Amino acid sequence: MLPRRLRIYPDTSVFGGVFDEEFAHLTAGFWAGVRDGRYDILLSDPTLSELKAGAPDRVRALVSEIPVSNVERLELDPQSEQLAAAYLAHGALPGGMLRDAQHIALATTARADALVSWNFKHIVNLRRIRLYQAVNREMGYASLDICTPKEAEDNG
Repeated sequence: MLPRRLRIYPDTSVFGGVFDEEFAHLTAGFWAGVRDGRYDILLSDPTLSELKAGAPDRVRALVSEIPVSNVERLELDPQSEQLAAAYLAHGALPGGMLRDAQHIALATTARADALVSWNFKHIVNLRRIRLYQAVNREMGYASLDICTPKEAEDNG
């Protein structure tokens, strides 16, 4: 029996990382795996909204490179909204960071294998990850692995 594909939630920074001078070489292998169908990609309304609102065309075009059979669409629902609000209420994120809280909440409620991000200030941050995990436990959710695309690639 073949092992199942990892279910990965990429936040918006991972799409931009393909073209970012600092992260392109570290993101290339992950995106090659995405294109090859090695992962099931959890694609959320907040991610698509962020890409539509401010990303260059070449970044937005990456969505079409994900094999359709490997995409799972996620919409904000009352559970993920409540969890995102709890992250903010517990100080895991500053009040103005609702979108980042929604990314983490959606990945958590969808039981993603990992959320991948290049956002070291608000997401891939050990102190904050511990706070997210504490809120998840308090609200009855499993822990969520949060890492960079390179770490996901190395374990995929």
